[in-house]
Amino acid sequence: MLMSPGRPAKLHYMANNFRMLVRGDHVVCAQTGVAIPLDNLKYWSVERQEPYATAQAASAAMLPPPIA
Repeated sequence: MLMSPGRPAKLHYMANNFRMLVRGDHVVCAQTGVAIPLDNLKYWSVERQEPYATAQAASAAMLPPPIA
């Protein structure tokens, strides 16, 4: 996979994999803001087109927002 070191990638997330739209070496977790190296990317939402650093972050993204 072609990568650009130190640069965030832009991906299109699909059910079992992703397609690189803009080359880079990482994406940023939508929940935590942590950089995720593409080699370690395991969790994402096809519906929301968002990456997540951990299973816990992915689960938290699916919960409804707290009622104030």
